Amino acid sequence: MTSNFLSGIMIFCSILLFTPFFSKLILQLRLQPQEFVTGLAIFSCMPTTLSSGVALTRLAGGNSALALAMTVISNLLGILIVPFSISKFLAAGVGVSVPTEQLFRSLVLTLLVPLILGKVFRESFKGLADFADQNRKLLSVMSAVFLSMVPWIQVSRSRALLLMVKPAVFLVAVGMGVLLHLMLLAFNVLAIQSLSAVSGGRKSIFAKNQNVSALVFVASQKTLPVMVAVVDQLGGAFGESGLLVLPCVAAHLNQIILDSFLVSFWLPKEHSFDNAKAA
Repeated sequence: MTSNFLSGIMIFCSILLFTPFFSKLILQLRLQPQEFVTGLAIFSCMPTTLSSGVALTRLAGGNSALALAMTVISNLLGILIVPFSISKFLAAGVGVSVPTEQLFRSLVLTLLVPLILGKVFRESFKGLADFADQNRKLLSVMSAVFLSMVPWIQVSRSRALLLMVKPAVFLVAVGMGVLLHLMLLAFNVLAIQSLSAVSGGRKSIFAKNQNVSALVFVASQKTLPVMVAVVDQLGGAFGESGLLVLPCVAAHLNQIILDSFLVSFWLPKEHSFDNAKAA
């Protein structure tokens, strides 16, 4: 319990308190349209992905219970923290005013209220809970489809402007998204190694492979649907919504692809470690 608690605190701090500072570095870059840069800066302030971090942790043989708990908690607390992170790290750099209270109310209505209603219905109607459990794969696919439509709608609104963007500029924005994720991975790996060194070395909870994979995957990923909801409520304060979202769609996909390669690298290492112990 203590191990999971301390690891969870580290994940939470990384997701919502430390990694948003990367938005300051991103805003130093110059690219036309500037919305590509601003969108990635907003993306860095988001909580962790809703499902892929947990799935990758499970594939890597990590602590999936810890990953799931911190995914839920960071997204719930993100409703409180994200509006203030955007106001502090981005508003001043872009020179706009963020309607923090309005954004907070919107996130509560669009994210927290549906979650509470879903939980209430699940606990109140046993038949509904059984149906959801029996059709989990179908509902997961439907959820993924509906979530993918949200950024697509935002991007479609700025179709005319997107057609004016040069492919080379978009590729640069994609590269920036890849670089952002690599920076988050490096930051979290170094943070885990530092915490492990000062808290007992190999005996530290931060040296346990199961906790490490959960920490790395969950703390290094950022969620796209919440980012789209935030951009929608900003009402164009940071620029065209489609231009803000487009590089983040690529960044969201790329972080899953990159972490999938990390899982394939991780698994042989885990198996060889287990074989060495058995010998």
